[in-house]
Amino acid sequence: MFNHVFVGSDDLQRSKVFYDAIFATVGIKPGALDSTGKRLIYTRRSGIFIVTRPNNGQPAQPANGGTLTMLVESPEVVDAWHAAGVANGGTTCESPPGLRPATGLYQAYLRDPDGNKLGAYYKPKDA
Repeated sequence: MFNHVFVGSDDLQRSKVFYDAIFATVGIKPGALDSTGKRLIYTRRSGIFIVTRPNNGQPAQPANGGTLTMLVESPEVVDAWHAAGVANGGTTCESPPGLRPATGLYQAYLRDPDGNKLGAYYKPKDA
């Protein structure tokens, strides 16, 4: 549905460490800075994820109520994604990785070093 998604950051090097680690768990190559040095870009067949310094020069702020969640291949990948994020500057939010009985999904949530809320989930065929 979406071609690309942007999140803001005040420290692209710190963000690169974090995003390189979590995206490696799902087979995404390390991010690369664009020619301006203001955007860190990750690509995958299904879309583009961009970490950017705000164009208006103001500090980056996470979306209030916003969450970006990706579908992954297994509960083990959810766990690896979460562990990589926590080990590289992210923080757990909501609850630890696990099965959510209400939805039947295996999920984890993190906040990146700038406070952006991210999620990973695995959806069994019967959920």
